[in-house]
Amino acid sequence: MAATAKKDGVWETVKTVVYALLIAGIFRTLFFQPFWIPSGSMKDTLLIGDFLFVNKMAYGYSRHSCPFSMCPFSGRIFGDAPDRGDVVVFRHPVNGQDFIKRVVALPGDTVQMREGVLYINGDAAQLTAEPPFEETYDRQGPAGHLPRCSNAPVGQGGTCEKERFTEALPGGVTHSILNIEDGSRGDNTPEFTVPDEHVFVMGDNRDNSVDSRFPQSIGGVGFVPFENLLGRADRVIFSSAGQRMVYFWTWRSDRFFERID
Repeated sequence: MAATAKKDGVWETVKTVVYALLIAGIFRTLFFQPFWIPSGSMKDTLLIGDFLFVNKMAYGYSRHSCPFSMCPFSGRIFGDAPDRGDVVVFRHPVNGQDFIKRVVALPGDTVQMREGVLYINGDAAQLTAEPPFEETYDRQGPAGHLPRCSNAPVGQGGTCEKERFTEALPGGVTHSILNIEDGSRGDNTPEFTVPDEHVFVMGDNRDNSVDSRFPQSIGGVGFVPFENLLGRADRVIFSSAGQRMVYFWTWRSDRFFERID
């Protein structure tokens, strides 16, 4: 009897673990997708080593975000349209890689960069100077990227600075942006008109981002179709400054569960 009870107890434990894994898998597939920040294009909103869950229900399902292996529809179903200021994860329209950027313009908007200032529908986004963003000049994340600095050259372990501003988009949405140098290739652009069912996205680290300012023909993102949106990033769950997540001494506990604005 004791052996049978022990066997039954082990079997119940196994079933519980299996059910928990199945529920977690279904939850992940239908509602949230994990995303690890691999580069510095969204500093200082998102840092290399931030881990977050993408809200897949924010904009509904498309053929790219559908939780099933075959989706018999095009466009999007069940979701809302993105808003200016949303931080979104999307599938690159050409190479299929997953990117994370901020929506700055919507269908019908005109967009242009002039001398590093964003213009939407002919109006300049208001910029408010903030204290510089500072980080240690050292290799970051598993890829070992070195940050770019506005106060370069900076020695290993020194303080790397970037100019920081609060940018206000039409409608009152504000967020932080960084500037490394004036006159970079994305600081002046033609005027773009965003097509229907598309958005225009940019990285908050403006001089270190490949985004809608650059056409797909040269490796840029171009306009992003609604159907390529995988979801909205709302909150950082976990963050590590090290090259391995298990290096607990590099964990940034002050960023755990931080809201993404």
